[in-house]
Amino acid sequence: MIAARHPIAAVMCLFATLGATGPAGAQATGEIYTCVDRTGKRHTSDRPIAACIDREQEVRGSTGTVRKVLPPSYTREERAAIEARQRAEEEEKARIAEERRRERALLLRYPNQAAHDRERAEVLSQIDDVIAAVQRREDNLKAQRKEIETELEFYQSDPSKAPAWLKRKLDDNTAQFEVQKRFLDTQLREKQRINARFDEELARLRQLWGPGAAGPVSPVSGAAGR
Repeated sequence: MIAARHPIAAVMCLFATLGATGPAGAQATGEIYTCVDRTGKRHTSDRPIAACIDREQEVRGSTGTVRKVLPPSYTREERAAIEARQRAEEEEKARIAEERRRERALLLRYPNQAAHDRERAEVLSQIDDVIAAVQRREDNLKAQRKEIETELEFYQSDPSKAPAWLKRKLDDNTAQFEVQKRFLDTQLREKQRINARFDEELARLRQLWGPGAAGPVSPVSGAAGR
């Protein structure tokens, strides 16, 4: 009857009960929400607690046993920040897993430095064969150019009288020589790139092989600029 005539007193009695034995409303649901807010104050209620919206809340049964944990509720910006952090963590885990996979594959392919040196030499040998072919083609073009210039000597006094076919032959020789030069430059850059790749792999492999596996630098390693 006192509670009916004095509602404020009834509310005060309810919070006093929450602090001691759990909320009166929880007797029907069997759930009691408890948490400690950011100031260190402990709260107890029969429903989710607004003061602890940013932190976990324990949901206990009538016996005091924790039934579940209610996760924090966040604003849209906070959820976006959390999701971004989670994505970054997942991407980092995926990156590490991919790196480990590549390391295992690298070790399977190159169990020791001899295997790595052997493949480097094979790849560079293929590039050297192409370079040698280009250089032979350049030598042929130089010989052809010499023949053309010899024929043009007959028209030194008046180059305009040189036949059209001879002029076309000279232009074609010049164009082909430029093509071969560009192709040779490309092959030399490719050789440098291959050496750099094998050097980088070797540095990583020496770490994976362990301290006892470090050997002398490969003789082809310093050939990048050749």
